[in-house]
Amino acid sequence: MAEELTNANFIHDFIDEDIAEGGDYAGMTVHTRFPPEPNGYLHIGHAKAICIDFGTAEKYGGMCNLRMDDTNPTKEDEEYVDAIKEDIKWLGYDWGDRFFFASQYFEKMYECAQELIKKGLAYVCELTPEQMREYRGDLTTPARSPFRDRPVEESLDLFARMRNGEFEDGKMTLRAKIDLESGNFNMRDPVIYRINRITHHRTGDTWCIYPMYDFAHPIEDALEGITHSLCTLEFEAHRPLYDWVRDNVTLPSKPRQIEFSRLGITNTVMSKRKLRMLVEDGIVNGWDDPRMPTLCGLRRRGYTPASIRNFVERIGVSKTNSTVDYAFLEHCLREDLNESAERTMAVLEPVKLIITNYPEGKSEEFEIENNPNRPEDGTRTITFSRECYIERTDYMDEPVKGYFRMFPGNEVRLKTAYVVKCTGCKKDENGEVVEVYAEYDPETRGGDTPDGRRIKGTIHWVDANNCLDAEVRMYENLFTDPEPDTGDKDFLEYINPESLRILTGCKAESGMKNSKQTHFQFMRIGYFCFDKDSTSDKLIFNKSVSLKDGFKKKK
Repeated sequence: MAEELTNANFIHDFIDEDIAEGGDYAGMTVHTRFPPEPNGYLHIGHAKAICIDFGTAEKYGGMCNLRMDDTNPTKEDEEYVDAIKEDIKWLGYDWGDRFFFASQYFEKMYECAQELIKKGLAYVCELTPEQMREYRGDLTTPARSPFRDRPVEESLDLFARMRNGEFEDGKMTLRAKIDLESGNFNMRDPVIYRINRITHHRTGDTWCIYPMYDFAHPIEDALEGITHSLCTLEFEAHRPLYDWVRDNVTLPSKPRQIEFSRLGITNTVMSKRKLRMLVEDGIVNGWDDPRMPTLCGLRRRGYTPASIRNFVERIGVSKTNSTVDYAFLEHCLREDLNESAERTMAVLEPVKLIITNYPEGKSEEFEIENNPNRPEDGTRTITFSRECYIERTDYMDEPVKGYFRMFPGNEVRLKTAYVVKCTGCKKDENGEVVEVYAEYDPETRGGDTPDGRRIKGTIHWVDANNCLDAEVRMYENLFTDPEPDTGDKDFLEYINPESLRILTGCKAESGMKNSKQTHFQFMRIGYFCFDKDSTSDKLIFNKSVSLKDGFKKKK
């Protein structure tokens, strides 16, 4: 796997300048932070931010804080806090003792707001949300507020009474006094506090006013000694406000905000609101449904930390928003599992193969390698007898061109066991093949042909007298449209009805019942993992990715 974020990128170029002799942060330890909102589960887009924030700190021998941005209690929950911590640790990052909540700074933020009022840089405004939109102005018309010149002492008194709960929600806000004519509408006297009587998951009902993110974030960064606040590109227009807050209140440090592009991936949606709709409307089976782009969903599907970190490293860091083909994410997983996953044989749509000239009651053992890429992983023992299971698609009455598997008169190799010649089949009253017949060549034990005859087809199988039943869940993209979330599209109209197929009655090697492995390559089929609901009595596998690589490398 590539080393995370060691390649040059514009963020690191800025940091190199900042910490060099004469730079604004010369002699300082690089200190970053990852500040998720605890109002949902992290998804693959957050993985990019995690790798950039923590990876940058690692590159410079610095520190990265984990901070829950819980300034909006509307949909925050301790469940999400725990899930976020689990996901970050799963990716391989650790914040040590640097775990914080924005809410622990609420008193300091209140003091900073008071400071702005005393400096004449903030005022209590009584415009309703509708009036505020009406008075916002446009590119040729400045915004306005009849409360902008309210006396300092009056604003201080009203702000204190807002905190004490004397006014109903929406009655008043605290606004920064910046520039009503600014071409950047974020600077047109933005709201920095609002009244919101919602119980907070940590502070309870202590507060009924809450700071806005744009006001709170630079204060949090400064109080924690953050040197570089790395965030996604939608905050670029908010940077002047970040800097204004940082420069106009008394804080112990002056962090620098740097923006990078968000991660977009085809055939999925990244909006927390829309992901929540998928869960709450029952379209998927929870946040960790393997079709979801959430980290817990990807983990359940069989994605590895190494594959996701490698994916983030290889897509790079830029200032231009773009969309990555989902096939490239699969490509990174396939590369990782090709090296690490244990090989096994499983038959997903079984039909019985009867080897008519093999002695009844006889059973043999064969040694088979666990991973050809890792000889140190050793071998395992499998059994072979007169009756086996093969894939239904590995037999045809009349073969099409290029078909080298089982059809009457053709020889194939049963992986590791023997060469067999197909002699025919048995069908039921509906014309379905229920048994396939073949004769084995006892001189070909291990699959060798002493006379040198060429065998074009090799198929996998399991011993019908020594195998396990399994359920296999076959996953595909949740959306049929590569861009279900663009323009005025209703993303729910593009749900893929074939995104999940559940196969029962599948057959697996008996040794998998007690396997200590979690990821497997089902020979000739794809990569699979145990589902969290799998037990020794009921094996359940999730398809992670197919063997065939759908990602086309650029020439």
